[in-house]
Amino acid sequence: MCIRILAAAALALGVAGGAGAQSASAKELKLAFDFTDASPAILLKKLDNVETTRKQLIDSGITPKIVMTFRGNASYFTQTDLSAVNEPDRADALKVAAKLREMQRSPGMQSLEQCNLPLAERKLKPANLMQEVKLVPNGWIALGQYQQQGYAYIAP
Repeated sequence: MCIRILAAAALALGVAGGAGAQSASAKELKLAFDFTDASPAILLKKLDNVETTRKQLIDSGITPKIVMTFRGNASYFTQTDLSAVNEPDRADALKVAAKLREMQRSPGMQSLEQCNLPLAERKLKPANLMQEVKLVPNGWIALGQYQQQGYAYIAP
């Protein structure tokens, strides 16, 4: 999975360079990650891979600009109230929340965003959204806008 993320980052550099927006020697890389995972354990591993990618970019002299979006079943893990999370998954859900709090404060992290559309269907309340996560009306629209700003879309 980490290889896929790094390959997508390399591709984004190449594509952006070809379009004239950035060259292969770019000093900045914009990445928009789209999470929809139903398993907090899997989501946590993906977040770890994003963190590794962020650190590798910094180590190579590239400034990351990272947005992480949450839609679908990943919406359960941006909430402060975990009563809707299956009991066996709650420990991992708490780890996801801690990881999100840690990552939000990291250099290069631009935004953590929760799509509003899946909340009602899952009986989740916008009022229970983690303070580190911004509620957006429609995650697809937000992702499209990020792509217009030069962010590479990545669905890990």
